[in-house]
Amino acid sequence: MYAKLIFKNAKRSVKDYLIYIVTMTICVTLFYSFLAISSRYYKPDIGSEYNFTLLSDGMKAAVCIITLCLLFLIGFVNNYMLRCRQKEFAVQSIMGMEQKTVAWMFFAETLIMGILSIAAGVFLGMFCSQFITAMLLTAYGRSYEFSWNLFPDTVLLTVCFFVLSFFVIGIFNTRTIQKTKIIDMLYADRKNEPVLTKSRWILGVIILYELSAVLMLTAGIGKIWFYYDSRLAFPVRIMFWGNTVLPFATLLWSALRLLRKRKTGFYTLLPGLLIFSVLNAFTTASVPAFTNKYYLSWGAGTINQYLLFILIDLLFFICALISLTGSFIAAWKEKSPKHRYHGENLFFFGQIISKLNTTTKTMTLISITLVLSIFLFIAAPILVNWASGYLDIHSMYDIQISSRYNLVYEEEDLPRDDYQTVTDFLAECGMETAYDCTFHLYLPVREDFHNRMKYDFPVAAISLSDYNRIREMLGYEPVSLMENEFTTQWKTIATEEEQNSFLAEHDRVLTDAGELSLSVHSHYEEAIGETAYNTYTHVLYVFPDSVCRQLLPVMQNRYIITAETIPYPYALELEKAFTAEYPEQPTTGAAFSIRLSTLQINSTIAGNFILQSSMLYGAIVLMVICLTVLSLQQLSDAGQYRYRFSVLRKLGVEEQCIGKLILKQLGIWFGLPVITAIVISSVIISYFVRTISAQISAYIGLNALMLQMGATICILAVLLICYFISTWILFRNSIAQ
Repeated sequence: MYAKLIFKNAKRSVKDYLIYIVTMTICVTLFYSFLAISSRYYKPDIGSEYNFTLLSDGMKAAVCIITLCLLFLIGFVNNYMLRCRQKEFAVQSIMGMEQKTVAWMFFAETLIMGILSIAAGVFLGMFCSQFITAMLLTAYGRSYEFSWNLFPDTVLLTVCFFVLSFFVIGIFNTRTIQKTKIIDMLYADRKNEPVLTKSRWILGVIILYELSAVLMLTAGIGKIWFYYDSRLAFPVRIMFWGNTVLPFATLLWSALRLLRKRKTGFYTLLPGLLIFSVLNAFTTASVPAFTNKYYLSWGAGTINQYLLFILIDLLFFICALISLTGSFIAAWKEKSPKHRYHGENLFFFGQIISKLNTTTKTMTLISITLVLSIFLFIAAPILVNWASGYLDIHSMYDIQISSRYNLVYEEEDLPRDDYQTVTDFLAECGMETAYDCTFHLYLPVREDFHNRMKYDFPVAAISLSDYNRIREMLGYEPVSLMENEFTTQWKTIATEEEQNSFLAEHDRVLTDAGELSLSVHSHYEEAIGETAYNTYTHVLYVFPDSVCRQLLPVMQNRYIITAETIPYPYALELEKAFTAEYPEQPTTGAAFSIRLSTLQINSTIAGNFILQSSMLYGAIVLMVICLTVLSLQQLSDAGQYRYRFSVLRKLGVEEQCIGKLILKQLGIWFGLPVITAIVISSVIISYFVRTISAQISAYIGLNALMLQMGATICILAVLLICYFISTWILFRNSIAQ
């Protein structure tokens, strides 16, 4: 009998579970799709030069960790169903059914819905995993063929994870039902959350922000004491004083406001603190921005500290803005009778204000989560393309050997080796070389050998013949110089402003072989690899061979391009052999390193795919959670709204006007957190892009970045529209006559 009742209740409640089923199906589909490539039965043809183990293990860990966020969604939806059906549970208990039985029946009902979602999600995951496979093979440069695959271990892991989640949440729900009094169940729908002015969480947020203002003030005073100089540029001086004066003004204004408004307390501080949070965000954001631009001497600890302050300011801004939204709308309603009494606006204002005052905390958390989701969507392609572009620069040669003299203090200890170990290894493996270039890097002035000041290492030089051999390896045209001329080679990351400034100051270079003048063709920007430059420099001198023969060679590098790609096992073995023969820091102080394109490409592609998949998967999960919560909160109140809208119908309001009221109400409910998140995300992303603009220009390209951002916006828009339309349809059905 109980089984029939469970299935009958489940069938009757399908409409209530619709968004939950759809959401869980999407999550199971994504979980299976991304996890399928970690199956031991999954064996893609990516070639012998790649090792798939790193990618599969990393994907399994990343997907499982991110999916833990779904526990919140499962718990929230179950609590929503509990609240909607508490009257039904109370009636069943009054009729003689034990509360324990009622609780286990509800658990069985939710488990049935969850199993349906798992089954549908695994089935759809078979299709979606093909797209993930296509992405993977494209990343490895392989062709893709459609195939049907169902991996038993992935199915088992998917079922176990979600069923275990349902059991954990279900047990907590059964305990809640058993401990709840019947009278409380009967009147559960009449209880509201605490109103805004009595909510404790915003009080805690205010106190935490005041404490952060104290830390900002302390940090600002410390920076002025240790680093301030009146000779600094005007924007830098503004930055120093702004990070001290504004936190002090925030604390002073708060103290004065509290003394004048003792009865109302902390809550009167919100409007002023909202403004101060914006001002403080601008000044704190200037610290990381000005550090590289004006070559400020503080370290990474200061940058991280002020990035944390920026995050605190933005989080407080979201909390304060959402908390004050209800007050803003109420003030507008009171001061504008024309809008208040126009049409059905009086009813509309009442709906919005009452709801905002009881769900402020939820709306704030949704806005913050949406900000994180949007940032993950946008940052994923930026970071991945940055890493891919960086890989193109770092893996230009199959074998790239370099040395550094940073810890060498005697000239006789400088590296003088042709790296015969590599030659012998290639011969043993029967691998031929297409190009092989061993060359020195020189110091223009011998005395600069003892200059070891960070960010002020001398620019190294390369001979013209070696430079042309490298250009020949990469397919570039050769360069010519007169005997008394030199030119420059620049890293891809160097900006045009940096190049012009350097060349203007170094149109002549004094060397141990005499003075050289800048050639007509003063600079070259084609990539030749990152190890051809001295530490902390973005430029390389190119001198005539006759000049370099009189200079001090401080580094010796070797670049090799093999006739065929080095297989992964051989590359791994060569790296171990080289590391054993040439330790990074032997007793002489010389440091050696070897980079093999096979290992670099393998690890970078695997890391990029894991990073991009994790960020996109996490962004979609967070987005789905937020939109599901927004939808269910509106649908959970549909029972109360049914009576209110029936009163409007009795008063003669037409169905068309009621439909517009529903659209306006859902528009505010969805629009407030979404628009807030978009605005804050735009600020964060703009600052992020501006901070790494040099890397974007060098490794990604503005056009590619705009295309990726456009695709991301389309995905967000589609998700939002789907959830909005679904909620609108279900809401209209719920309040229908």
